[in-house]
Amino acid sequence: MKDKVFGYIRVSTIRQGQKGVSLQEQKSAIEQYARINQLTIIRWFEERETAAKQGRPVFSKMLKLLRAKKAHGVIIHKIDRSARNLKDWAALGDLIDYGIDVHFAHESVDLKARGGRLSADIQAVIATDYIRNLREETVKGMYGRLKQGFYPFSAPIGYVNNGSGQSKTLDPLTTPLIKEAFAIYSQGEWSLSQLRDYLAGNGLCHKNGGRITVNALSRILHNPFYMGIMYIKKNQETFIGNHEPIVSKALFDKVQDVLAGKVKKGTGKHQFLYSRLFQCRACNYSTVAERQKGHVYYRCHSLPCKGTSVRQEHIDDAIKDTFADMKFNKSEERVIDEVLVELKDEKDFERKDALKRLKLQESALTDRLDKLTDKYVDGDIDREVFLRRKNTCLKELKDVEDKIFRWREKQKLSFQKMLKKLELAKSLYSGFIQGNDPEKREMVKTYTSNRLIDVKNVLLELKSPFRELAQVFNVAVGTAYGIRTRDFQDSPHHLVAPRRVELLFPG
Repeated sequence: MKDKVFGYIRVSTIRQGQKGVSLQEQKSAIEQYARINQLTIIRWFEERETAAKQGRPVFSKMLKLLRAKKAHGVIIHKIDRSARNLKDWAALGDLIDYGIDVHFAHESVDLKARGGRLSADIQAVIATDYIRNLREETVKGMYGRLKQGFYPFSAPIGYVNNGSGQSKTLDPLTTPLIKEAFAIYSQGEWSLSQLRDYLAGNGLCHKNGGRITVNALSRILHNPFYMGIMYIKKNQETFIGNHEPIVSKALFDKVQDVLAGKVKKGTGKHQFLYSRLFQCRACNYSTVAERQKGHVYYRCHSLPCKGTSVRQEHIDDAIKDTFADMKFNKSEERVIDEVLVELKDEKDFERKDALKRLKLQESALTDRLDKLTDKYVDGDIDREVFLRRKNTCLKELKDVEDKIFRWREKQKLSFQKMLKKLELAKSLYSGFIQGNDPEKREMVKTYTSNRLIDVKNVLLELKSPFRELAQVFNVAVGTAYGIRTRDFQDSPHHLVAPRRVELLFPG
């Protein structure tokens, strides 16, 4: 039994284990040592984890078997392969004291002699100090990268790794899904599990190809990296990243409110087309949809309002009537286009002025952050106060940067957005007629307000700015079921004041 031993080999990283060179070299040296010393290796233990921390599962399993006398000893390549922390080295020392033979293929030390044991102890201490220094240098390097705006860890879903010292870049396959996830969840109508199923159905998965979990999705929605801030959980520090954000700070904050329960989440599913969209005018409660005799009715179940009931077809008609106000003739469209062109230069000037003010705010916040850091370095404030003020300052700075970005985008796209709004307004009626149920529901939510059911009548109106745009052209609006008349003239320029149209499209 005394010639029966275990063989233990270890590499520090998964990459080393995959390459196999280090493992094979260790194994060859151990086999040669066994042949020379007439030992038989009855079992190999292979570890592909760091020894810097205690708790290696394979190593612990081997120690347990050795204590159970399943072998008389173990051969390890070198002392630093067995123990780079003193607790594991102490565990090996206990085995030696217990009568277990511990051999090292690369060190000629007699662990049964005092001198040999002392020599091995010194080597173990040196190995421990080496890994401690290596850890400190690694942490120092990571903090250097973070301060430069680089994220020294694996890229979150939605981004791509580009090597050391390079910014994470957007992943064209997953970035749109991450952006959509934030946009959908911010509305407060979907649960995490519903959103997870939707994203998974559209191809979002873990980097290893596995199905994304609810917990993983929650971590994504909580991660400020997507709005441009790198958060280090271990010490609760934050850094401004130089990677391109996927979402704005405003959208990120809105999602955090939903996650924190500040915004009530709905079911995410609507059995009926107009569920929860229309309220009873008398009591302000949402009407309840019911199907009876082949028709869908929207009723109020409050006792004083039992007579409030409207068929879905009547709601359809009221919506069509309301959207019909946005049907313009060629002359009207030409007038609006001309006024929008006149306003473009004025809006651009306003945005340039706003950008100047925001740049001053950004400069002031940067100076404040520098002074705060100087106070911390000089010992004028403690670490806790420094981190709290630093995090607050970084969030304010990120908010200003987001505003600058939005203003610059407006400066580039303002006129195009105005035209797009107009195109949407002109296609409301036809879009509703031709759309499917989800599209119709979204149009009603987006373009109408004050949606009420008054006993047997349907009341609703266009949202601003579409309501004002319809009023510019002298639309005479009747009741929900009344006849609407439009008094257009051949040259309606006098009906459109530039200032009124400007109010419709604040950009």
